[in-house]
Amino acid sequence: MLRLWLEPADLTRIRFADRLHPAGTVLLAGQALRQPAVAAALPALTRRVAASAPALRPLHHLVPPRGFVPDFLTPWEGLTSIEDGLEAIRSTPAGRVRAEVTAAYANTEVSDARSRFAAADPEVLDTLVTAMRDYFHQVLAPDWTALNRTHRQAVSEAASRYALSGADGVLTGLHPAIRWRAPVLEVGAWQDGEVRLGGHGLLLLPSPFAGPRPRVLTGPDQPALVVYPVEPPAVPDGPRPGADPLAGLVGRTRSAVLVQVTAPGRHTTSTIARQVGISVSSSSEHLSALRAAGLVSSRRDGGAIVHRATALCRDLVN
Repeated sequence: MLRLWLEPADLTRIRFADRLHPAGTVLLAGQALRQPAVAAALPALTRRVAASAPALRPLHHLVPPRGFVPDFLTPWEGLTSIEDGLEAIRSTPAGRVRAEVTAAYANTEVSDARSRFAAADPEVLDTLVTAMRDYFHQVLAPDWTALNRTHRQAVSEAASRYALSGADGVLTGLHPAIRWRAPVLEVGAWQDGEVRLGGHGLLLLPSPFAGPRPRVLTGPDQPALVVYPVEPPAVPDGPRPGADPLAGLVGRTRSAVLVQVTAPGRHTTSTIARQVGISVSSSSEHLSALRAAGLVSSRRDGGAIVHRATALCRDLVN
């Protein structure tokens, strides 16, 4: 049992990760999809793992099938892309690699590759990084949107609980293995101990690959990261329909306007009309409807009306 002590300042710094961490998700999925229950719940991903087995073998050999994973393999950095995360892993100091891999291998059978990894052999680390890249692109990338959608849904539900019952409601409803007994958050993680957050707060990350127990990552001058299990997403098991689901909801033209208004740049009624391929009057009509629904905000800038996507619009498009 890991006990996290929250001071009043920590309670004001509870937040959710705004997206899944690509490299961190690879490590979690690399363990989770080796467990029969998770594999059965996500058959499409499981088949991709089997089809890519030779390329993924270094990952499966070097990372234990369950339990503790070296912290440096789930870096704080690299949230933007898989390459950023892999670069953060590759730049880990050798001393930290040796210490964390040795601890992770405490109950693991010794092999030549594992011994070299525990000795911070850069060639073995490069082999692992290559396998992680392959895992992301071959197994996770086809359903990365669905995985992030599951994440956003869990965050939205937590936000609703916060609106009704504050921090107590959020911390109480995370997961059966997480108990909130103010001022202590008890987490049934893989490690034991007592950690005082010291005002740095708590970063929460729901994940379908967290495993049977929540994961906790702590570091100096960092919030405590708590990764906790949620239900796997509804990933299609078979050929994917080519239709745009947003277009099915609001229509093809309005979907195109929504997507365009979330793109970078300055958007006026005329520029959206030109980019979507519709008349200015049609563009104005669609934007008026979206503004009435709270999906677009508009303001006059000189002789033009400039439109911006609201947070709700970005969530819908994502």
